Amino acid sequence: MRWTFLILALATPAGAADFRLMVGHGGPIMATAVSENGAHALTASFDNSVGYWALGSDQVTWLEGHEAAVKTAVFIDEVSAASAGDDFDIILWDLEAGSARLKLEGHQGQIKALAVSPDRRTLASASWDGSVGLWDIASGENLHLMRGHESSVNDVAFTADGALIYSVSADGTIRTWDPVKGEETRLLLQHGFGVTELLLGKGWLAYGAVDGGTRIIDTDTDAVIADLTLERRPILALAASPDGSEIAVGDGEGYVMTVSTENWRITGDFKAAAKGPVWALSYTANSESLVGGGIDDTAYVWPAQNRLPAPIMATVERDFLRDPDAMSNGERQFMRKCSICHTLADDGSRRAGPTLAGLFGRPAGSLPGYAYSDTVANLGFDWTEETVDQLFDLGPDHFIPGSKMPMQVIVEPDDRRDLIEFLKDNT
Repeated sequence: MRWTFLILALATPAGAADFRLMVGHGGPIMATAVSENGAHALTASFDNSVGYWALGSDQVTWLEGHEAAVKTAVFIDEVSAASAGDDFDIILWDLEAGSARLKLEGHQGQIKALAVSPDRRTLASASWDGSVGLWDIASGENLHLMRGHESSVNDVAFTADGALIYSVSADGTIRTWDPVKGEETRLLLQHGFGVTELLLGKGWLAYGAVDGGTRIIDTDTDAVIADLTLERRPILALAASPDGSEIAVGDGEGYVMTVSTENWRITGDFKAAAKGPVWALSYTANSESLVGGGIDDTAYVWPAQNRLPAPIMATVERDFLRDPDAMSNGERQFMRKCSICHTLADDGSRRAGPTLAGLFGRPAGSLPGYAYSDTVANLGFDWTEETVDQLFDLGPDHFIPGSKMPMQVIVEPDDRRDLIEFLKDNT
C-alpha cells in the first residue's frame, strides 16, 4: 500500500476541532465518507480516483481503477469500500491491500450514489440510466436493476431493517422498493422539481431538490415535519451525524447549513465555499466535524458548529473560472475544454488525463505512469496539429471510440486553430 503524506493541519481557535486540508487530488471533490470507527475517510474525485485517508494523521493512499470521474464512495466495513461514477462501473475495494477486488458492470449510465444494506451483504446503486441497482457484495452478482423512475436516479438509501430501499430522481419523485422481489412498492412523493439528495433517520426522511427545496417528511404519516428551504439552489449534499442529533445541507451556492433533528431548527449557516458548489459532506464518527469538498482539488475537515473565518473552500479562483475576457481565445478554449482534466506542465499533479507537456510529436497513449484505456494505448499515431484538430472536430467519442475523454467538440475551425497554437506555445 503506497502512502503519501498530504494532510495539512492548520491552527484553529481554542477548543475547536481540527481544521484540516486533505491535499493531493487533481480534480474537484464529488463525495466523501467516514468509516464507522472514525479512523478513515474516503474522497471521490473528478480525477478518476478515490483517496483513502487515515484521519488525524498524515496518511493517504490512492485507489485507482475507474476510467472516468468518481461520483460516490462508501465504506462497506472497516476493510472494504465501494465506489462508482461516470464510467458506469462499481468497484469493490480491498482497503488493506489498496486494490480493487471486483468490478460490477451492468448500468448504462453514470452512477450517482451507493448505499450499503444494514447487514453489509448488498449494495444499492442510483444510476442516470433510470434504474436502481442491487448487487451481492460477496460475489458481485447483479441481483436486480429496478425500473420505474422516468429519469435519472440521484440517490438511494436502505431503511434501518433493510426491508426497503428509498430512491430519489430527476423526475421529481421519491419511491420505495422491495430489495427481495426487486419491485417498486410505492410512489411516496412528487416534488415537482428534480430531487437530488436523500437521508433516512429514525421516523423521518430528509430530501433536497434542484429548486432548493429542503424538507423533512414523517415516514409513518407522510406529513411534512419541517420545511428548511432557504432559496438557495440546487441542494447537492446531505449528511446525518452518527449520533443522530444533526443533519448538514450543502448547496450549489457554497453554503453549509446544520439543523437539529430534535426540533428541526437551524443551528448554523455557513458560506463554506467562496465560489462554486458544496458537492460532498459527511460527519466524523464523533459527530463534531464535517468532511466536505467541492470545486477545489482539496477536501476539508472543519468543526460542524463552525467558528472559523468563512469561507474556507474555493478561496483561490480556479483557472477555468477566470474572466474569459482576460484570456486569449486559445487559452479560453483550453480552460473550457481541457484544464479540468489536464495540466500544461510535467509537475506530477494528479489529473483525470495525462499532462500535455511535450504533447506534439508524442505517440498517443505513451506517457509513462498514466493508466490509458486499451483503446488509446493501441492507437498507433502521434499527436500533431492535425490529430488534435481531428480530435475536437469529430469529438473524442468518434475520433477515439472507447477513450476516457468526455464527449465534446469545438465546432469552429478558428477556435480549434487558436487552441492548437496555445498548446504549441505552452506545452
